[in-house]
Amino acid sequence: MQVTPVGIDLAKHVFQVHGITKDGEVVFNRAIRRAQLMQFFTKLEPCLIGMEACGSSHYWARELTKLGHDVRLIPANYVKPYVKRCKSDANNAETVTRPTMRFVAPKSEEQQAVLFLHRARDLVVRQRTQLSNMLRSLLAEFGVIIPQGTGAAVKYAKGVLEGEKPALPEIAIDVLRLLSHQLVAMHLRFRWYEMRMWRHSKLDKRVILLRTIPGVGPVTASAIVATVGDAKQFKNGRQFAAWLGLTPLNLSSGGKERLGRITKMGDRYIRRLLVTNMTARLRQMKVNPDRVDPWAIALLERKPARLATFAMANKTARIVWAVLAKNEYYRPHSA
Repeated sequence: MQVTPVGIDLAKHVFQVHGITKDGEVVFNRAIRRAQLMQFFTKLEPCLIGMEACGSSHYWARELTKLGHDVRLIPANYVKPYVKRCKSDANNAETVTRPTMRFVAPKSEEQQAVLFLHRARDLVVRQRTQLSNMLRSLLAEFGVIIPQGTGAAVKYAKGVLEGEKPALPEIAIDVLRLLSHQLVAMHLRFRWYEMRMWRHSKLDKRVILLRTIPGVGPVTASAIVATVGDAKQFKNGRQFAAWLGLTPLNLSSGGKERLGRITKMGDRYIRRLLVTNMTARLRQMKVNPDRVDPWAIALLERKPARLATFAMANKTARIVWAVLAKNEYYRPHSA
């Protein structure tokens, strides 16, 4: 009996598998331990498999695809509308057959390895910021003020390790040395991640192509390539921008078109990188106005700065899609 589709509820140790026929007849609904899962699907004829996209789903998608199965990863928020009472694997099996359903493209090992680097770097950045803020706030209670910026805090910490001693009680000096050690070590770790990312960005052609776009640096380009993979899974640049959560909510009703704030439903990390980069571009207007897109200058004259940065990020996302889909360098339009 041909079983298709099959829904899988992924877990660490025990997986729930639900299989039905094309007529909707339930063939099996059982729990399988992790060590037995691949053996179970080896005995099945190639079939359609649906599972929710999560941390381990890309690994299982690659492994099951090697066995000849057609694996579809379903976004969790797309499964929710098909839940009648409680979430179950039958929902996954039902959802994967919907003709209008959108799926998540499985990531390769190379993509996940690069994202491994990005996640670790992002963690170090947040920890370094926490340490510098802690150091700055504690010293402020004794009247010692460190200038703004992480670089200033790291410079002060290096001075403490080299022998500089502020007028503090002995116990405070001991704590200051330990915090300074942590901050400097965290900064060196951050520099290692930066150098590793730079080396990788020089080897990937798609990253090199994205870096030709104004405001897209090596970190942002590397994150986009590792997360997106094949840009042709999106029909156009607008769909890619919507996937990143940079398009406005459609609140139209009663024949009246109303657009709200951006959805923020996409990849938070890439969206944050793009918005941060566009904020830096706007700051260049004060120093080098000739290097800024005239469209951005005109936009800033009509809209607040924060709104302008999101609009620029939206436009940049569409350019990113075009560069990746066409596999060519960015060519700005001549005035």
